[in-house]
Amino acid sequence: MLWTAGLCLLWASSILGAPANKQRQKVLLISFDGFRWDYDRDVDTPNLDKMAKDGVKALYVTPPYLTVTSPSHFTLLTGRYIENHGVIHNMWFNTTTTEKKPYYQTQFVNEWWDNGTLPIWITAQRQGLKAGSLHFPGTASSYQGQVAMVREVEPLLYNYKNETAWRENADKVMGWFRDEGLDFVSLYFGEPDGTGHRHGPDSPQRREMVKQVDRTVGYIRHSAEQHGLTDRLNIIITSDHGMSTVYRKGLVEEITLFKIPGFSFSDVSFHLVDYGPSGMLLPKPGKLEKVYNALKGGHPHLHVYKKEEMPECLHFSKNDRILPIILWADAGYLINGYFPVQFNKGEHGFNNQEMDMKAFFRAVGPSFHKNLEVGPFETVNIYPLMCHILGIQPEVNDGHLNATRRMLVTSAATQAADVNSLPNVFTGLAAVAGFLVVVFIVMTSHKVLKNKRQRKRSGSSEPLPEKEMSKQTSL
Repeated sequence: MLWTAGLCLLWASSILGAPANKQRQKVLLISFDGFRWDYDRDVDTPNLDKMAKDGVKALYVTPPYLTVTSPSHFTLLTGRYIENHGVIHNMWFNTTTTEKKPYYQTQFVNEWWDNGTLPIWITAQRQGLKAGSLHFPGTASSYQGQVAMVREVEPLLYNYKNETAWRENADKVMGWFRDEGLDFVSLYFGEPDGTGHRHGPDSPQRREMVKQVDRTVGYIRHSAEQHGLTDRLNIIITSDHGMSTVYRKGLVEEITLFKIPGFSFSDVSFHLVDYGPSGMLLPKPGKLEKVYNALKGGHPHLHVYKKEEMPECLHFSKNDRILPIILWADAGYLINGYFPVQFNKGEHGFNNQEMDMKAFFRAVGPSFHKNLEVGPFETVNIYPLMCHILGIQPEVNDGHLNATRRMLVTSAATQAADVNSLPNVFTGLAAVAGFLVVVFIVMTSHKVLKNKRQRKRSGSSEPLPEKEMSKQTSL
């Protein structure tokens, strides 16, 4: 019995005395809005190139459909396709009152974001970590009554191009990591999306903005080093979608629903068109087939689907917020209602299988291999990757760690298992402690019983036989 107790003590002491796992890894998720997968091919980007050499580069990543800002960013935060997380558009809308709110105002409509799916900020905080967000879409909302521990929402009419503000925000976030002990932060930059819209993805202005992004990437890594975070901060940089050149100047026949024979807006009670290459319609009662049949085949570059007939691969049908008829145009075309009202030279919102909609991906830090290029994957898989590095149990999601596991060094690949096994370790130690208490009680009781027997026998005329004594002590 003493031998068994000793082994238990030795086992417990070996666990307690084992060297602690590496410092918990931190994650910084950065999105440069509208950074297409190939934007670094026609611009000198030394900092992005160095990041790829020091870490991991994906050929490209595929965002979810609908390829617009708020829905795609919420997929990054939740690992869910848009039909599952419910943020189906940049705009909040009410089909009964026909009210719509633009992108910025929608950021503050809490129920639009908080409808059952938790972003990684809340999941991390519920598991003992500290999380923050700066300007990332969804930051303004609370989720089941909780918000990111440290957060900053962009002000109205914010200048997305201000490079000085970019650097200030980078330093601010690094301060959150170092001084406030945050484990996860999401950081958003509104470019090169704005420049791509205004001037087009092939413009010299877009190339100059990519150079600004590259300088900022270099500054972010330098700031991490200055704040002493290099050995534990993992930086993931990606985007919500790409950008495509819009066909204009009379070269093509534009898509204008009002001009399509047999279609009338009087048959529709609510619509979301005039906002790019995608749209949704709510026909009036009894008018669905009429509207659908009129639009189907109404333009060679217009795709028309009933909600339930949407291609499964797009994951954009199984949500009550999605309207009964869904429209999208081929790359380069826009959907107009009564007449063209859009004058951007670049647009997104097209089918996510279009190469122009693919986004870029870089990752660097102690959890990642160096100088590794991997094949394409869906952005829905970035969420389980981040949870794994942080060592937290993810919520239900549509991604899979197998899509990104190859990026991770061995220690990072096992880190989450180590962190998540801590409760089991403490449970085991508690069990050992309980067992040792029982052993102590049994041994004490045995010793008391033995002494009583010895005292009883010492009072008799016959001495205790040597053989019997040996049996007693052998217990």
